[in-house]
Amino acid sequence: MSRAKTSLTALCLVLGACATTPDPEAEAQAELARAIEDAMTPATAEEIEAANNSDPLTKANFWANEYTKRPEDLDVALTFVAALRGIGSNERAIEVLSQSLIVHPDNPDVLMTLGRVFSAENNLMGAARAFEKTAIVAPDRAEAWSAFGITLDKMERHDMAQAAYDKALALEPTRTSTLANYGLSLALQGDLPAAEAKLRLAAEQPNADLRVTENLALILGLQGRYDEMAAVSSRFAPESIVKKNTALLQQMIQPVRSWEALEEDSSVPAQPPAELAEPPKAAPTQPVDQSAVGLAGPSKAEEDTPAPAQAGLRLRRTPG
Repeated sequence: MSRAKTSLTALCLVLGACATTPDPEAEAQAELARAIEDAMTPATAEEIEAANNSDPLTKANFWANEYTKRPEDLDVALTFVAALRGIGSNERAIEVLSQSLIVHPDNPDVLMTLGRVFSAENNLMGAARAFEKTAIVAPDRAEAWSAFGITLDKMERHDMAQAAYDKALALEPTRTSTLANYGLSLALQGDLPAAEAKLRLAAEQPNADLRVTENLALILGLQGRYDEMAAVSSRFAPESIVKKNTALLQQMIQPVRSWEALEEDSSVPAQPPAELAEPPKAAPTQPVDQSAVGLAGPSKAEEDTPAPAQAGLRLRRTPG
């Protein structure tokens, strides 16, 4: 072999070795790119299921990571918000929902959820605006009108609340929670007969719960119809609780006591009043303060017995 050929062969070997020698910087960049791609890859169905079955904090951290990957994905954002609410992080939930409204303006699901978070934070003005906006952009959603009505009632705008309930009932005439809250709204204005009518309709629905019958029983009692009150209350409450509640309510509305007893004194001992020739009648034109009317609950011994009426009888709003 000639010297020229030998030199050429050596040169080729050197160049080949250089071509196959890894470049550390290029490898580092490639590894970083792979890591970023892996980090931004959505979780698998198995990973999602495992996270959703974990404790609330782990679940919230998981969905925070998923939200970072896909902040524009509405389902991911709403799931993240639900996880945040599960750990009581309502402020962060409001931030996420506000950001989602930039990407999805006037989305009724985002607005409805925002109203609920505002309500949980007792931001009634914010909740009212969110629920009203939901009802405007999605006027066929009864839940939006109903939630708007509940918020207006909390703001003591009962006439406006009842107009919202009417909208909801026009869409779903037998919506139990709306009928029940409509009845409570009327009671707060002092229209007990109208409140009774709405609550009776609510109580007739298959999904009526204890709160509905409690409210109906109390409205009957406030009208002096104690036998009917006891009959309704006894559907769920133990007999001892029914008797205590009836006796306490009779004592609270005796003519010798002012109507303000309903608003000012919720700690009257549950003792039966002196027998009267006729049961006293409550003045139906006076409004009821639902936060102050707290009738008898179970005794300590009864607390150990499972019963759906353990909380006693009081006016209560129905969620939804």
